[in-house]
Parts: sequence; C-alpha cells; structure tokens
Amino acid sequence: MKVNPNNIELLISAVKPEQYPETGLEEVALAGRSNVGKSTFINSMIGRKNMARTSQQPGKTQTLNFYNIDDQMIFVDVPGYGYAKVSKKQREQFGKMIEKYITQREQLKVVVQLIDIRHNPTEDDVLMYDFLKYYDLPVLIIATKEDKIAKGKVQKHLKNIKDKLELEEEDTIISYSSVTNKNQHVIWDAIERYL
Repeated sequence: MKVNPNNIELLISAVKPEQYPETGLEEVALAGRSNVGKSTFINSMIGRKNMARTSQQPGKTQTLNFYNIDDQMIFVDVPGYGYAKVSKKQREQFGKMIEKYITQREQLKVVVQLIDIRHNPTEDDVLMYDFLKYYDLPVLIIATKEDKIAKGKVQKHLKNIKDKLELEEEDTIISYSSVTNKNQHVIWDAIERYL
C-alpha cells in the first residue's frame, strides 16, 4: 500500500462522539503507553516529520486525533495510557473517552497497539489488550524501537511480548523501527488486511 505524504491532514481533535468526523472511511486506532513513541510511529509511517506532534513530555495527547491518510483510511491517535503525572480524575476521563470511541465506533476496523520491544509489556499494556479482546476487536501489535536492541535478540523480545499478553492466534505482532522504517510495508499490508 502506498500513501501520498502530501495528502494527509489532521481533521479534528475530538473529545466526544458528536465531534467525530463523518468521512465514510474506515478507521485504524493507535494505542500505547504515553512514552512508547506513538507520534513518531505515525510520522514515520506516513513519511511526514511533524504531522503528529512529538513531545519530550509524555502524556501530551489528550484528545482523539483523527488524521485523514490520503483518503484511504483514518488514523485515530488516542491518548497514551499509564502516565503517572496525569491526575486520577483526568485518567478516568481519558479512559471513558477512549472506551466510548473503541466500543461504539462502527468505522473502527483494527487497533494498532504499540509496545516498546525493549521491555516486557506493563500491566497497563496487558489490560489494554484484554480490553480490546473483550470487545472482540482485531489487534495489531507493533513492537517499537527495534533499532535499540541487538538484531539477534528481536525474536526473543517478541516472544516475551506474545507470552505476557497471551496473544491470540489471529492477532499479528510486528517489530518496527521508526529510525530505519524496517517492516513498514509489512505493517501497511497487515493494516490493509483489516480494512
């Protein structure tokens, strides 16, 4: 699948269902811990440097950001989870906002869950995966930051993630590096299969 990096736009940053855009396109949600590199992943996948704003401060995304990807699909960047500096009340609000979107949005076809390949999935990662499975949503696991570990250890780390999440057979896991874009076409192909 090819996307034209010049035909990508942020449609809206939404906090409630009545703000969701009606585009007629299918949607791919991106979920992950606050510091997993979600914005960097989006930017590298679409070939744009600053489309999704990256920040040194995790937990910056506080809305559902809808990106039109070359009129082929919509990427929905959801607030990162598991960030301690956000107040409990705010975390609950994010939780409700994400839950409403994930459980009620008919256009949503797959959730891309990003997990840092260097570490075992956290309790929050496991909860998120279980939550998505509870609602019967297909999940594509992307193990980010592959360039930060030795080549020979990639499979071992992927197996750790699979085991910890108790990954179901129909769900795919792919390692990725936003630095080298390794496996980018594999990820696009995987996303396309869900649409």
